[in-house]
Amino acid sequence: MSSTGIAIGLNKGYPVTKKEVAARPASRKGRTTKRTKFVREVIREVAGLMPYEKRILDMIKTGGTSAEKRIYKFSKKRLGTHKRALQKREEMKAYYAALRAKQAAQ
Repeated sequence: MSSTGIAIGLNKGYPVTKKEVAARPASRKGRTTKRTKFVREVIREVAGLMPYEKRILDMIKTGGTSAEKRIYKFSKKRLGTHKRALQKREEMKAYYAALRAKQAAQ
């Protein structure tokens, strides 16, 4: 909202045009670059899955009742936060789906 030129109220003050300020480098923090993404893909391809990821994959394969919840609880214990656990669960489900699709294509 712009200033009204009146000395009182929510939009008090002299009306001026806002200066366009360039984005700070800190606002980029946490974004994945092309290079980082590529490096992570290469490492995943070369090194494979971590032992706890293999256990998650096994849980996905066996399935059964409340497999989603067990995977979540296991992931949360290993990774520490709710958000990371959900993200890991979805990542491993996508990995398993890609694995199944690759096997079906052969």
